[in-house]
Amino acid sequence: MPKKLEKVTKPIAIWPGLEDGVPKPVMPYSPAVKVGDWVFVAGQLASNFKTGLPKEVIPNSKNRTSGLELQSDFVFRNMAQTLQAAGCNMRNDTIKLWEWFVSDRPNQKDFLLGNNNHQLDIQPYEFSMKNTFQDFLPPRSSIGIGELMWVGTQIELEVICLTNQDKSTHYSLDTDSSENSSTHTDAIRKGDWIFISNQNGMSKDDLSSVPIEIQTERMLEKLLQLSEKSGSSFNQAVKAEVFIGDSKDFTVVDEIWKKWFPHNPPARFVLPHAGMNRSGIKIEASLMLLSNNSKLKKEIIETSNAPKPLGHESQAVKVGNLLFFSTQMAFDNSGKIAEGMIRNPAAPWYGRPAQMQMRYMMENINAISEAAGTTVENIVRRACFHDDLQWFAESIESWASYFPNDKPASTTIGMNHSLGIDGANTSLDLIAFVPDDN
Repeated sequence: MPKKLEKVTKPIAIWPGLEDGVPKPVMPYSPAVKVGDWVFVAGQLASNFKTGLPKEVIPNSKNRTSGLELQSDFVFRNMAQTLQAAGCNMRNDTIKLWEWFVSDRPNQKDFLLGNNNHQLDIQPYEFSMKNTFQDFLPPRSSIGIGELMWVGTQIELEVICLTNQDKSTHYSLDTDSSENSSTHTDAIRKGDWIFISNQNGMSKDDLSSVPIEIQTERMLEKLLQLSEKSGSSFNQAVKAEVFIGDSKDFTVVDEIWKKWFPHNPPARFVLPHAGMNRSGIKIEASLMLLSNNSKLKKEIIETSNAPKPLGHESQAVKVGNLLFFSTQMAFDNSGKIAEGMIRNPAAPWYGRPAQMQMRYMMENINAISEAAGTTVENIVRRACFHDDLQWFAESIESWASYFPNDKPASTTIGMNHSLGIDGANTSLDLIAFVPDDN
């Protein structure tokens, strides 16, 4: 008999007991949020939130294991305990993994030269991850960034889990089914949902950089192949994440995007100045989709009470009880920073730009939420990016004021580079819960 669907009423914050060894966050966010079959886990890093790095993640003469591997092991242990408290099995239920690696490269000169490689050796992390997941790795977005919230932390990890009873099927561009696949996963299908790992437009034979136009076309071709192989299509694309090196490439990417998604495009989050795992890569993107035979339907959300999107994307896409937002920054309908969002150059010590920008964004987010039948209090997942972490304190103060009860699961990243709009100090990537109508 088919599983009886239970009415989903509200998100639930998950707080593992301190006796389990999971450090308690000091900032206003929940370690995880569960809503129906979904679990959204906040960004996890190797800190005890007191002294900084715990002793067990610091290499010493007796332990020759790298700091990155020790930190990765620490994070995966805590994440598994958090998920267990939410009724999840990390190996079986994870459908998306974000990996944020700290590096001082690429710097501004690198970006100007088109070299977006973060130049890190992430093999110690890969060893830890494969030990953790063993049989099949989840779809991944692996990006180099500038800074994390605790000094000395080298990596932050975030996951989404789906706990329904459907069997997961893994796909790659090199094999036809999970039975023949290696541990590498380009896409996973679980029930109605398909998640595709970051894909890029560089082939193994490319020894030097390929123009952004060609890379974007190749990348989208890979994403389409994986969509079709896993039983979906671009018409069923719900949310895209796009990572680019040079923000000036966005215009070119957007024109190509229109060709591949001519109607009802997915919600889309775009992060510029992203560090790539390999030299020559200019762009990467991941997708979340519905299967072609899903009874769930995409609903494009639009409202005149919030600014138009930055490019060829909807303000948000609603599917069932979830609402997926496109990039949120303090821009207006012109795509530039809204009036009053930065300090007056003639009075550089007046104003609180991060607070003003967060309030402006939250007004827009609430307008989009209301158009979809929900409110900002029902946000379940937040990834927040600052051009400089100096803005964090006033930004998080304003953000937290919108959540009188449980706070969303949250990840905060310092890019140390422009977010793509002059004057913007904060960019948000969000998912919200939409209550049932009755």
